Amino acid sequence: MGKDGRSVEVSYVLTSHHSKSLADIASQDFDIAITMGCGDNCPFIRTKQRIDWQIPDPKELPPEQFREVRDLIERKVKELLEGLHHN
Repeated sequence: MGKDGRSVEVSYVLTSHHSKSLADIASQDFDIAITMGCGDNCPFIRTKQRIDWQIPDPKELPPEQFREVRDLIERKVKELLEGLHHN
């Protein structure tokens, strides 16, 4: 359990994190923008490369399927970082 009494999975507590508005980063340039394919409209972000991972939206999934999506995102991020490291 985390300090706030909530369950902690994969040893990472998200309670101190929060989403940022795209307006907060609108003036920044990015090397890569990753979209998850959840059907959300992606506003213009200044980026050199766009990648859509076509990952299912976990919002309404039961816990086990939610974890599968979480683990898929982890694998894809690691693959992306490994690929960037080799370039």
